[in-house]
Amino acid sequence: MFVQFYMNFLTERWFYTRVLLGDALSWARAPAACLNFNCMLILLPVCRNLLSFLRGSIQCCSRTAARQLDRNITFHKLVAYMIAFHTAVHIIAHLFNFEWFMGAQLYRNSSSLPFVLSQIGTGDNASYLNPIRTDQTIVPNTNPTIVMFTTIAGLTGVVITLALILIITSSMEVIRRSYFEVFWYTHHLFIIFFIGLVFHGFGRIVRGQTATSLLENKPSQCKDQFESWGMNGTFCPKPEFAGNPPMTWKWVVGPMILYVCERLVRFYRSQQKVVITKVVMHPSKTLELQMKRKGFSMEVGQYVFMQCPCVSQLEWHPFTLTSAPEEDHFSVHIRIVGDWTQGLYEACGGDKNETQEAWKLPKMAIDGPFGTASEDVFGYEVVMLVGSVWYKHIQENQNVFTKKIYFYWLCPETQAFEWFADLLQSLEGQMTEKGMVDFLSYNIYLTRWKETEAAHFRVHHEAENDPITGLKQKTLYGKPNWDNEFTTIGTKHPEKKVGVFLCGPTQLADVLEKQCLSHSEAGVKFIFNKENF
Repeated sequence: MFVQFYMNFLTERWFYTRVLLGDALSWARAPAACLNFNCMLILLPVCRNLLSFLRGSIQCCSRTAARQLDRNITFHKLVAYMIAFHTAVHIIAHLFNFEWFMGAQLYRNSSSLPFVLSQIGTGDNASYLNPIRTDQTIVPNTNPTIVMFTTIAGLTGVVITLALILIITSSMEVIRRSYFEVFWYTHHLFIIFFIGLVFHGFGRIVRGQTATSLLENKPSQCKDQFESWGMNGTFCPKPEFAGNPPMTWKWVVGPMILYVCERLVRFYRSQQKVVITKVVMHPSKTLELQMKRKGFSMEVGQYVFMQCPCVSQLEWHPFTLTSAPEEDHFSVHIRIVGDWTQGLYEACGGDKNETQEAWKLPKMAIDGPFGTASEDVFGYEVVMLVGSVWYKHIQENQNVFTKKIYFYWLCPETQAFEWFADLLQSLEGQMTEKGMVDFLSYNIYLTRWKETEAAHFRVHHEAENDPITGLKQKTLYGKPNWDNEFTTIGTKHPEKKVGVFLCGPTQLADVLEKQCLSHSEAGVKFIFNKENF
């Protein structure tokens, strides 16, 4: 697209424009076309309901295609990088263009073609080429900066550039993790960005020769006769110029309508009543909310967006559903790590010693549930994951293909194990009772510990149950040797497809994805899936 639009502005129609601007014309217009294309794409990956619909529609046809939809945030970031790159090229090229426009006005020589072109339309502005119209003999200090803030293209360009800079800088991981509210609020400057983008081309500053004028004044024949243009006895009248009609709105109007529909669906869902049935305060300031909503239906591995109006009327945050579909409620576990989660913690009475009355609990709004890669867990015979599939397995659900689970849980502190240790203990007892102890192999790793804790672990190492989790399977210390783990699983399950599911940091995702590629040989195939919200 860049090359195509670059070449489009090397045609005869733009010859006289290039006399003023040179190659900077093509260098401005080509990235502008790429900007339009990328701005068309940028909203689509964040239309959660659209993606959820598409994922469900193509799941039956292609699991691989469905997995690509799970990379929506990665795609969103890549498109944003391209927008930033093409914006930089576009701005730099136009800065040169304004300098050339100004230079053509300042160099007042009637024997100079750029000056003659700049004087066309001076009187009535009917068919000008140079958008800097000020007579430099009267106002010699006119400069590109003044023009930039007194034209539609210049003003909207400044606004959308500032909005883009704020959006990109606040999206940096260090800002997003430490000051999420800053990221969230500045990201919504995209509304101003798109409004400015739509109106940016209405000024029609970049102008080319009209089709009618090309028939009468062909640059190849008349460029050297510019001093006699329009005089009696000449066959070359003054050329006429016109700007291109604004095109950006044609690129972005479709995605903008889709996004508005997306927001309407989210608003409708947010108005449905949600009841908090139970609040559990776990160690390490982790809050568990059990809730009910009429008509709520979920699958394993899905997530919801939550809003608490008493904390913030605008902010929505994603949380993985930690309950099983067979339970009569849905739950989330929320670690208190920021202003919003701290506000929710206090609203639910986490900072009070007395029991909170049900009617005092905050109102909640829920959007979702939304599908993720974890929904595919039952399509593999062998699975490496953190998840809850026991309920479906013991009910002999026909849609469950899973026969073996390798469960890996990595935690930096001992308190975190208390969040789900009771669930694992229950599962351990049920598997023993039903003679299915081989169904789930769990590997729990403590990645950091204190010296005092290490002494306690050594003393109780010989105990029947693990001193940290209370499980029969002992906790391992340090980080897994993933190369050994993949090799062992591949040896035990030859000629199988092994689904690898991760809900965790990007660094670990990169490691596991590389392991999946390097160990997918000799019949076994590892397929990597990661949550991306």
